[in-house]
Amino acid sequence: MIILVSDTSVLVDLERGGLLEAAFSCGLPMVVPDILYERELESQSGPYLRTLGLGVLSLAPDEVALAQRIRSERKALSLPDCFALCCATRPDHVLLTADKALRSEAAGRSVAVYGLLWLLDQMATSERLSASALCEGLERISAHPRCRLPQGEIRRRLERWRSSL
Repeated sequence: MIILVSDTSVLVDLERGGLLEAAFSCGLPMVVPDILYERELESQSGPYLRTLGLGVLSLAPDEVALAQRIRSERKALSLPDCFALCCATRPDHVLLTADKALRSEAAGRSVAVYGLLWLLDQMATSERLSASALCEGLERISAHPRCRLPQGEIRRRLERWRSSL
């Protein structure tokens, strides 16, 4: 089984879509590095996310050094992003992000990386959420002004899920 190492953007999108609880119930464990949790989640939705099952990982000293090195080389990435990338280098861990720069860096380092649409596909496959609920959630996410998901991919999923209603 894989462990999803999420960045904040995916969790924010899931919240916008009303899909947080469903994401944590689809059978894929989700974690974040401790620095990301402390800086970006703890004072907001962090405690709620923990009750849903969000795990928080600490990095080993060599992983911290790698994260700091990546951060110094890639100014477009935040330190929490670099920590998430380093967590995703662990066996059976994959990166879950919507951040283009982070996806690019992960791909360049041969780190498995997926996005929100992949996660929604996994949720559909798990059958723990109705196609109707998935459609409603994706429509809410795509209606947000900060949505950067590819419109063609959104349409394809909405059509597929609606056809199963």
